[in-house]
Amino acid sequence: MPRPRISSFIAFAALFAVCSISPSQKASAQSTDFTVSQHGKPVGTASFNFVPTTAGFDSTSIVRVSMQGLDYQLSKTEKLSPSHVLAHVQLSAIVNGSAVHVTAAPDSAQLLMNISANGRSSTKRLDAHNLAVFLPDFDPGALETLLALAAANNNRDLWAILPKQSGSVDPVQLATYPDEKGTLDGKPVTVHHLVATIAGLDTHLFSGPENQLLQAELPQEGFALLRNGFVLTPPAKPIAPPSQ
Repeated sequence: MPRPRISSFIAFAALFAVCSISPSQKASAQSTDFTVSQHGKPVGTASFNFVPTTAGFDSTSIVRVSMQGLDYQLSKTEKLSPSHVLAHVQLSAIVNGSAVHVTAAPDSAQLLMNISANGRSSTKRLDAHNLAVFLPDFDPGALETLLALAAANNNRDLWAILPKQSGSVDPVQLATYPDEKGTLDGKPVTVHHLVATIAGLDTHLFSGPENQLLQAELPQEGFALLRNGFVLTPPAKPIAPPSQ
């Protein structure tokens, strides 16, 4: 059961929270499926796929959420350098029937972002950071990348690109919590626990020994991403004191 988050659930038509992303470089392709839940009830699916190329990586993420008040479909493709630097990203989403399109790419010392939503288009130039993550809502691939960047850079100098409204770049503060336990495909696994604070909101991240994303508890009220086949072991119940 995900731990409930306490934060307002902003309408996705106006918000496609984006913290940017770059996956960890590995010799083989990665493909992982997740369940999107709210208060423990499945409401959608999400997946990511990282494919090594001669230029670095091709990254894709697909998210589908269907529930009362929210019909959300997202497709994101990225090109990343071997050192995990964002070269180009394209995002397409349908939020409660409204189309949203975002493209972004480095331009000199800035990141040039074009956003089209609700029949309006805008262009924004943001400060560029090598350790930045482009993260749409419910995107497990972006969180996987954040974990990889954190492990390679001692949890420091991480940034989130947030294209809500006029867009912003916010630092990512990471706090390390004691390891927990769980099972992955029925086998015991040590679970690392991090809390990422972005723009004042906390995301709890649970990862495996190779920094692979296993579970994420999102800022939106009660939402979580759960890797298929993973179960976080709940803490043991305290022993009741003997009756007097």
